[in-house]
Amino acid sequence: IKLKILPQKPGVYRFLDANETVIYVGKAKNLKKRVSSYFNKKHEASKLRLLVSKIRDIQTTVVDSEWEALLLENSLIKQYKPRYNSMLKDDKTYPWIAVTREQFPRIYTTRNPDRNRDDLFGPFASVRYMNTLLETIFQLFPIRSCRSFPKDHMPCIQYQIKRCAAPCANLISQKDYAENIRKAVEMIKGNTRD
Repeated sequence: IKLKILPQKPGVYRFLDANETVIYVGKAKNLKKRVSSYFNKKHEASKLRLLVSKIRDIQTTVVDSEWEALLLENSLIKQYKPRYNSMLKDDKTYPWIAVTREQFPRIYTTRNPDRNRDDLFGPFASVRYMNTLLETIFQLFPIRSCRSFPKDHMPCIQYQIKRCAAPCANLISQKDYAENIRKAVEMIKGNTRD
């Protein structure tokens, strides 16, 4: 009955079991279409069949965009740690976002986090969410992506296309660069009000 009244809008859905425990969190461009797909077809994967057999209730949250759905899904997965979100993943390890501890840090993704070398954020249950987040950060803040500075201190193509502030050529102060990193880290933490 709940499927009939689901909105055809973007949002996040939560499947609950008989104990009212959240067992799966997902996102959708169209909640009605996505949630209905779990019940309208036979599933090849035994884990997916098992998930569907355990569902006793559905909760949804409508949002304004797919981007907001990605943010909310990631937040709810961290909050509830649903059993089937991890069971249905192919990867054994989740990705992290790492920020190097250098004079001019770089931001990159890793599945082998090293707390002795980098500041780490994650793990991210959704690679798509993580990549969308990083793409947004790199569009907003000109942060370097190179592993090491060129010996000739000449800016690379990333500077030409305005994707890097070229700290290798001293075209940005350490203070201004650090401010870009601070803002990027705030976004990674989910503090997006500013």
